[in-house]
Amino acid sequence: MSKARLEAFSDGVFAILITILVLELKIPHGDDARALAPLLPIFLTYVLSFVYLGIYWCNHHHLLQAATRINGKILWANLHLLFWLSLVPFTTGWMGENHFASLPTAAYGMVLLAAGIAYYVLQGAMVAAQGPDSRLAAAIGRDLKGKISPLLYAAAITLAFVREWIADALYLIVALMWLVPDPRIESRFHDSA
Repeated sequence: MSKARLEAFSDGVFAILITILVLELKIPHGDDARALAPLLPIFLTYVLSFVYLGIYWCNHHHLLQAATRINGKILWANLHLLFWLSLVPFTTGWMGENHFASLPTAAYGMVLLAAGIAYYVLQGAMVAAQGPDSRLAAAIGRDLKGKISPLLYAAAITLAFVREWIADALYLIVALMWLVPDPRIESRFHDSA
């Protein structure tokens, strides 16, 4: 399979997931600001999940731009990532509809943790295919954010049963960590994009 085909397929999945997210937003019954109040938790989870999917899409794009070879391991690792990301709309809706209750908040974190691990697996498969001395391997380096994120997700999952707002704050912190542009890959491959 060509890199372009893998990228097009993945982009299509990301687009569908974002579309599913927005379809979960219900039209309020009423024409004043009070009609919006019950929708606030749902809207906040939508925004957070949109940001997460956007972060994954951008990083996925940069990772594929850095690839020179695609193999079967990469295809399966990519599907593994897309599987976990496909659960984001479900856990987003569950958490929002239940106003950040413990179990839905923990489930949201479990999906984020699994997606983070899946991205790490995909990144490893990409580096292995490109070679340990490749520009991609050098660009990824020690990947501090990639190692801190799962720890924060694991803490948030546990803390969801103690204080949901702490778990939600940790999810937000991880998202903000990744929102800061990561120049590692882009700066080394700017001519390839």
